[in-house]
Order: sequence, then structure tokens, then C-alpha cells
Amino acid sequence: MTPFAYSKPAAIDEAVRLAGPDSLFIAGGTNLVDLMKENLVRPKRLIDINALPLREVTATADGGLRIGALVGNAELAWHPEIERRYPLLAQALLSGASPQVRNMASAGGNLLQRTRCHYFYDSQVPCNKREPGSGCPAREGLNRNHALFGASELCVAVHPSDFCVALAALDAQVVITGPQGERRVPMSDFHRLPGDTPERDTVLEAGELILAIELPAAGFAGHHAYLKLRDRASFAFALVSVAAALELDEGGQIRQARIALGGVAHKPWRRADVEASLVGQPATPEHFAAAAELLVKDAQPLAHNSFKVELARRAVVRALTTAAEGARP
Repeated sequence: MTPFAYSKPAAIDEAVRLAGPDSLFIAGGTNLVDLMKENLVRPKRLIDINALPLREVTATADGGLRIGALVGNAELAWHPEIERRYPLLAQALLSGASPQVRNMASAGGNLLQRTRCHYFYDSQVPCNKREPGSGCPAREGLNRNHALFGASELCVAVHPSDFCVALAALDAQVVITGPQGERRVPMSDFHRLPGDTPERDTVLEAGELILAIELPAAGFAGHHAYLKLRDRASFAFALVSVAAALELDEGGQIRQARIALGGVAHKPWRRADVEASLVGQPATPEHFAAAAELLVKDAQPLAHNSFKVELARRAVVRALTTAAEGARP
């Protein structure tokens, strides 16, 4: 591990002043510490933000909920307001990692997870995400877990978070502060597609700090489902995951539909046109199948992950069907 300086500021403005291009913020450290141990990231300064006042879950003026960046994943999953109003989020959190990791991991840190691509984690092989311009062996190598959508010639890795998939479906916003002041970014825009700069996972600029995540008032508590398909039942990342949310009228017609996929792209994958195609339709398996077909028709599978196309298609139908059936105790 490369030597580094350590700071623990007590105020947000102090943390921002300390930050720079060679520094990283650390909260739970459940991903960052592993990356440092493997010499995949080498910050010159770690800024411990655990003393900052970012641990509250509070109501917003428009009836939503504001989640401080340091709220723990386990605490958030069992928070009474999350369970009652945003159960989709609770389901996604509880499907991720292990209880021990959830106890340490923070809401803000969850957004900043790096990919679990095995080539990224192997410092002995090239990786454009780790060393820009070095190459992407996953394109021609073992790519069973890699992207179906939004990839580029330079990178086919996928984002690993379950939490972020549910946040995207709920139209959450990320509240950020930095040298240029505070700004808000829609969750669907927070993570970047790889393009020509796969080393940049998010739209965060140097020195910027996540303050909170804000949820809108609509939580789809009555009709939602989070489905995660993986190789084993726990502590495994998704091959495909689906966050599905519906609002139905009294006759069973769809007023709103949200579908976000995980495990298939650099970011939670949503298609506004697919969601719009369900509005006004009966909540039936036939309509769900048509939406799933539209969602996967532009998939670009690699040599070893074409099975994920059919997996995603079926997962979307199953998640929407479960959501339509209504919330269970």
C-alpha cells in the first residue's frame, strides 16, 4: 500500500477545502480499502468524513425524504420511513453484500462503488478503467458478467450496486457540494457510460462530496418488486437485476411504470420509451412481455454473456408481474 496522509475534518467546508485531485473521501471503506490494498488506487490523502453531520434521514419540503450520505446501508434498509414509503429501496439494500458489509457501508459510498470486473481487479493485465489507453481484455476474454448496453470499445464493465438500481427507478436525486458550490444530479445521470473515458465512473468533479440522496414523494409502496438474479443466494453481484414500480388505477390500468436494470451496463439502465409504452395499458403478462422485448432489443451481447439477454427479458416480466400483484406484508 502506498503511503498517504490522513485527515478527519469536523465540518463540510473543511472537507471540501482539503480535497483535491490526489485525495479521496472515505466513509465505511468497504470498497475503497480493498482497492488500496490491491494498489488499484493510490491516494496521497484520505479524508475521513465520518465526523460530518450527514447521518440524518429527514423529510423534504415536497413530501419526499432526504438521506444523509453517511447513513448506513443496514440502518437505512430497516428505517421505518423507508420500509413504509420506499420498500423497493429496502429490498434492494437487503439483497446486496452481507449483513457485516451493510453495517459498515454508507449510502453515499454505495453510489461510488467501482466495478467488480475481474480484469479491473487484476493489476497484472491491462484495463482502460484502471490505466486509460492500456486496453480492455474483457472484450475478447471471459466476459460472462459484462455489459449488454451502453458499452464502448474501451470498456464493457458493469456497475455493481443494487441500491443504485432502485434509486434510479425512484427518480432520486444526488445532492453534491464542492469548490463551485452545491448542485443536484438526477440519479439516472449520476453514473456515466464509458465512452472514451471509462476511468470516470460518475459526473463528480475533483473535490466534490456527496451530501445526500433525495427521494421524491412517490415511493410506489403499493406496487413494486426488486428481483436479483445471481450465481449464489448471498454476497454475490447481479447477473441481472430489475427494480420495477407501478402505479395502477382502480381498474388495473397502468398510470406510471418504472423499470431499471442492474448488472447490464455502466449504470442502472432505464428506457423512458419502454416505460411510456406501458402507460394506459392493463397490467398483464402480455403487456409486460412486450415491454421486456422492447427493452432488450438493442442489447449487444459479448461472446459469453448472450444468456443475459433472455435472462433480462424474463426478469423484467417476472418483476413487473410481482409488482402488479401488490405489496405483501
